Amino acid sequence: MNRIFRPETYADGVPYDLFRELRAAAPVVRVEEPPVGEWPAGPGYWAVLRHAHVKHVLRTPQVFSSHAGATQIRDPDTAGDLEFARTMMLNQDPPEHARLRRIMAAAFTPRALAELATAIDSCARDLVDSVRGSGEADFVRLAADLPVRTLAWILGVPEQDRQLLVDWSNRVIGYQDADYADSDTVDPAGLTDLGRTALAARPTRAAPDGRPVNPRSRAALADMFGYAHGLAARPRPGSLLARMREGGLSTEEFETAFFLFAVAGNETVRNALPGGLYTLLGHPDQYRLLLRNPDLLDPAVEEMLRFWPPVLDFRRTATQDVELGGQLIRAGEKVVVYHASANRDETVFPEPDRFDIGRTPNDHVSFGYGPHFCLGAQLARLQMRLMLRQTLFRLPELESADGKPPARLVSNFQNGLKELPIRWRTGAGT
Repeated sequence: MNRIFRPETYADGVPYDLFRELRAAAPVVRVEEPPVGEWPAGPGYWAVLRHAHVKHVLRTPQVFSSHAGATQIRDPDTAGDLEFARTMMLNQDPPEHARLRRIMAAAFTPRALAELATAIDSCARDLVDSVRGSGEADFVRLAADLPVRTLAWILGVPEQDRQLLVDWSNRVIGYQDADYADSDTVDPAGLTDLGRTALAARPTRAAPDGRPVNPRSRAALADMFGYAHGLAARPRPGSLLARMREGGLSTEEFETAFFLFAVAGNETVRNALPGGLYTLLGHPDQYRLLLRNPDLLDPAVEEMLRFWPPVLDFRRTATQDVELGGQLIRAGEKVVVYHASANRDETVFPEPDRFDIGRTPNDHVSFGYGPHFCLGAQLARLQMRLMLRQTLFRLPELESADGKPPARLVSNFQNGLKELPIRWRTGAGT
């Protein structure tokens, strides 16, 4: 049963067959938390697997709290780590969650997104142009630059310091993967003075007593937060950082808000774009259908998100004894909703394992549901549409360039690829 908890399970792909078996047996099941590498065992949790139950948990924060234990499966190491995590918007319940969300929402209005669209499309075109004549590329590396550039603009991070966002994301999201846990790709010579100061303050992964430092703790993110405060001292007018500074946030709220957008806003698109393209190329009939019918791009993006959810799961904590899916859940117990399982629920999606770019309706939960529905969902969709349009319609006869499945991120939280070699016919296109 603990296979769905173990990070190494997902290195071989999301275990959809296992999720299907578990859903057929019971919509809510008990899962153990064995030790993972240097991280100790946990108390276990209830896994919520069916679409209806996932939605119920996500829309009832008074019963299933984001605040009580935060939203990662693994418990914070200390009471101090938990208190710090609780200041993040992601880990708040109404009404405090609504207060923080209002401050951030101005960056994601339809007007703001319309203003960003031209710049994002230009960036996507430039990225495709940079590899177009070569006939091959790693799409993970190519696509990953788009959300980094977008978020750097939204936050007001100078161009020279963009690569810091990559390393911060790798360390936090990929801490279960040896290839990402110690990510250090920045050339100090190319950074601003503030960027070099932050790089010099990068903490070690081990505490003085030798225990691993929680990668989401304040201590592990000291360099990111030092950079954020330095940048906020002279924010670019109109940037999200300027709004955060003017919004009356506490120090901790400001730090965790910067963390949320710099990391989560990056990883969602970095996972969804390569995963979506990989899925499409694995279904040549759907790829050809999309080329013949470009108007299907919007529903194709939604089906990519259903089929390849960028986030696998999120945790809540029961605030009271409650019955769910035939199970009695006690107050204080962990409840983990599995987006990946809900998106293949056969009671909601006919032929759920069939990839269909014309699928409608498509009530996937890849961006969550309820009060915590992803604030940046429309921005993520916009980036996916624009990057896929440039890639699919300007790189003809696309196909995977390797005969074996691409390497996946070792993570029980993020559904990512570490590489996706692609190739295409050169000398054609627009």
